[in-house]
Amino acid sequence: MPGASTLGHVLRVLLYLLIIAAVIYAVFWSINRRNADPGSQSSAPDPRPRGPLGPDDDEDFLRELDRKRKHRPEE
Repeated sequence: MPGASTLGHVLRVLLYLLIIAAVIYAVFWSINRRNADPGSQSSAPDPRPRGPLGPDDDEDFLRELDRKRKHRPEE
């Protein structure tokens, strides 16, 4: 059965690649953690103001919708 030998070889190569990828990921993850700001892991709120996330969070957009709704002729 020649296919079983080839399949075993492919699976072994995939296993080696998976192990190598995991080691590379761990190295880069540890380097990234080492270079991160010490304050970035704290649970303090972000002091920078955040912009609207969507149209329903934008005060100007909601105000304009309300104005249009109030000034729209009744149907």
